[in-house]
Amino acid sequence: MIAAVLCLCAAVATAALGLWSLARPPIGDPVREVLRAVAPTQLAAAVMLTAGGIVALSTTPSTGVFVLVVCVVGAVGTVAAGCYQSAKVVAQREAAATCAGACASCTLSCH
Repeated sequence: MIAAVLCLCAAVATAALGLWSLARPPIGDPVREVLRAVAPTQLAAAVMLTAGGIVALSTTPSTGVFVLVVCVVGAVGTVAAGCYQSAKVVAQREAAATCAGACASCTLSCH
């Protein structure tokens, strides 16, 4: 029961962070761009955590623990994949902006 309540609290915190990131105006800062791009995956993770917490509270303890573990692992994996993809896209955009189309004279890789 304690793990389920903690999972629900983590779901609320994750959803709040995702909504806060979406509500912030976009600025040219790469860090903010990554945080804003990760917001949808944070909301998806919050849904997973909520589902795990609700199932853990409403079923038998053995089933609840299994579902809770699956949901937590899924939520962490979702956010990790979202962070990786968002950082990769922002890094590629920054590299392309640095080269500015002059790859013949640029020492950085534009591709």
